[in-house]
Amino acid sequence: MADPSTYRPAPGEIPTNPGVYRFRDKDGRVIYVGKAKNLRSRLSNYFQDLSVLHPRTQTMVTTASAVEWTVVNTEVEALSLEYSWIKEFDPRFNVKYKDDKSYPYLMVTMSEVVPRAQVMRGAKKAGNRYFGPFGHAWAIRETLDQLLRVFPIRTCSSGVYNRAQRSGRPCLLGYIDKCSAPCVGRISEEDHRQLAEDFCDFVAGDTGRFIKKIEERMRAAAAELDFETAARLRDDVNALKRTLERNAVVLSDATDADIFALHSDELEAAVQVFHVRGGRIRGQRGWIVEKVEDLSDAELVERLLQQVYSEAPAGVQHEDVKQRQSAVPREVLVPVLPEDLAEITTWLSDIRGSAVTVKVPQRGEKAELAKTVLTNAQQALALHRTRRSSDLTTRSQGLREIQEALGLDSAPLRIECYDVSHNQGTYQSASMVVFEDGLAKKNQYRLFNVRGPEGEGARDDTAAMYEVIHRRFKRYLKDQERASEDELIVSSGEISMDEDEALAQDPKRFAYAPSLVVVDGGQPQVAAAHRALGDLGITDVALCGLAKRLEEVWLPDDDYPVILKRSSEGLYMLQRLRDEAHRFAITAHRKRRSAGMVNSALDGIKGLGPAKQKALLKHFGSVKNLKKATVQDIAAVPGFAQKTAQNVFDALHVGKDKPVPVGADSVPEASEAADLE
Repeated sequence: MADPSTYRPAPGEIPTNPGVYRFRDKDGRVIYVGKAKNLRSRLSNYFQDLSVLHPRTQTMVTTASAVEWTVVNTEVEALSLEYSWIKEFDPRFNVKYKDDKSYPYLMVTMSEVVPRAQVMRGAKKAGNRYFGPFGHAWAIRETLDQLLRVFPIRTCSSGVYNRAQRSGRPCLLGYIDKCSAPCVGRISEEDHRQLAEDFCDFVAGDTGRFIKKIEERMRAAAAELDFETAARLRDDVNALKRTLERNAVVLSDATDADIFALHSDELEAAVQVFHVRGGRIRGQRGWIVEKVEDLSDAELVERLLQQVYSEAPAGVQHEDVKQRQSAVPREVLVPVLPEDLAEITTWLSDIRGSAVTVKVPQRGEKAELAKTVLTNAQQALALHRTRRSSDLTTRSQGLREIQEALGLDSAPLRIECYDVSHNQGTYQSASMVVFEDGLAKKNQYRLFNVRGPEGEGARDDTAAMYEVIHRRFKRYLKDQERASEDELIVSSGEISMDEDEALAQDPKRFAYAPSLVVVDGGQPQVAAAHRALGDLGITDVALCGLAKRLEEVWLPDDDYPVILKRSSEGLYMLQRLRDEAHRFAITAHRKRRSAGMVNSALDGIKGLGPAKQKALLKHFGSVKNLKKATVQDIAAVPGFAQKTAQNVFDALHVGKDKPVPVGADSVPEASEAADLE
């Protein structure tokens, strides 16, 4: 008996989207399939105390050893996918119907002279066509009611049919045009059988030709001014389309296709594929790929296709056509085309034994299904990251690898990472993110507005990095000094315990240093940060930089970088730090750029509105360059009169009072980011 807590996902790992989940036993067999409109809420119910669970549910969760899920767009899609997989896997713990019957199917009795559509359960009979299974009989009846507008085949029982034949009067469905009434000779038995075959083709997925045919008849009727017939045909088309909209995870043209999606970061990529056969999802697979090479998405897709279809089941290369066509479908839909498209297409066609198309879906239901596959790839990579970062053993290994690579005396339990973001030197922002014991401490993140020596920003990234590191550790020295003074005051009894506790809980205090400082960049950025620490006399803080292009780790005063293995947990942790710092910095920068700097040196100048400010910055590149311009240079900018140019020049040079750019030596909290703007 397994303990459900051993495989329970963390609450934050489970998405809140609609989806379908599967419990597997220790042998990998699917033992239960379920659907949910909120996966996180639904799955949490299975991991309650065992004593409050239904006995059957207790048995299921203790038999299972893993749970997995697939995200879809709507509850209807989840419903359809659940039924498909119940049929596919026949899970032993799925609840049976109270009448102890199997799942209901839509059956068309093609074995009879006059075929009939009906809901059925139980054993299947040879010669009839079956569609399903469905979760509820009402789902079949709703679909059938829509389709009878266009395919009015018989749905009555044998007794009703024989009675109508004897009386010469059809049943109610015949009077309301939901049945073509073969019982009274309105349609011949041959024509009715053809109608039943068309009905079966449409339900099986061959929908395009019927909708197209009806639309052509509708346009022809409208051209002949027979608007009543055109309106009826329009309603028929809408009825068919509503039927298709009920199930977006089923392709309407009975397609055989494999739909791939790719979502990646600097180190890893998540790949998902939905196997669609006969227009229905028959399977799903996923991989997490380590990007040991510097590959583009097109190259990743090419390698992926080679791996997937080279692993085709045994016998695919033999003469069994069905095996070949099952392994390689007619269509392979990918997020980007591989570079050697012609060679890949030829290779896949040779395996299948007939033509294969590799393409990117652009619109329609295939593109929508591709978005669903992409959502699952994004969820898979996020889940992988969360599990990898939350695992204590993995984090400990990463910290130990960083310690060994950088030659530290102990593992860096507190790491701070810095990144600078700007737009051609304007709206310069910098971020500081904090990881303690390998986990993000978001309440200790900080943002900086880079000022520069003249209050107009730093000249380049190295100057910005110097400023940020200098400001942060200058504050550290001040807080350390203040902490020492507070201890003396407390020891002398001059402060109450309540005040002391309040002081200790002050979130702005940084009276302790990190074990390691990481900067986003290579040797120049590391040198700037090292110079800032040296100017403050700080020598007990380790420093390194992570260069993005080749993922090299740079140390101060070293001519050559430290190279960590691509599979290294230490490199993975440093990359997470760098990526988080970049995300935090770029978010702050975009906010400032979209809102515009509140305290711009150009604000308040007579005749200079936002449009002309933008024109000046675009022409000169920065306020610093603008200050070097003459009145004639400014007047040469399109739209500027001599008087306005003089006003700008006077404001920048004569000493007109201007607001001071934001940014003090204090380091604001992440929650105070709005105050910086």
